[in-house]
Amino acid sequence: MKNSNNNFYANYLKVIMIFIGISGCFSVLFGAWFAHAGVNMPNEVQSRLAHALQYQFFHTLALFSVAIFLQLLTRKHYAAKVINLLYLSASFFIVGILLFSGVLYIKTFFDFTTIGKVVPFGGISFALGWLCISWAGINRTVHNSSTD
Repeated sequence: MKNSNNNFYANYLKVIMIFIGISGCFSVLFGAWFAHAGVNMPNEVQSRLAHALQYQFFHTLALFSVAIFLQLLTRKHYAAKVINLLYLSASFFIVGILLFSGVLYIKTFFDFTTIGKVVPFGGISFALGWLCISWAGINRTVHNSSTD
C-alpha cells in the first residue's frame, strides 16, 4: 500500500511539474503579447488581464517552490502530514490559477461574462494554498532529527 501511495505522489509531482512548465511558458508568452498588442485594448480590459497575468505568474513561482520543497522533504523523510499539506497547497494553487487567471482570460477574450462569477473561488483557492503552507510549517517534524 505504501509503494502505491509513493507512486501516486511521484506521478502527481510529475503532473505538477508539467503544469508549472506550461503555466510559466504561457505567462511569458502572454506577457510579451500583452506588452505589445495589449496596449490598444481599453483600460478596463488591460487592468483585468494584467491582474490575471500577475496572479498566474506569482502563483506559478509559488507552485514551483512547493514542488522543490516536496522533492527535498520527501528525501529527508518528513512527516506525511507535512508532505500531504504541501501537495494540497499545490492543488489549491493549480485550481486558483485555472479559476482566477484562466477564467479572467476566458471572460475577456470570449466575452463570456457569466463565467466571471467563478473568479472569487480562484482567489479563495490561492488563499487556501498559502494557508496549507503555513499549516505545513506548524506541523513540521522530522522522523530522524539528524537529517534536519
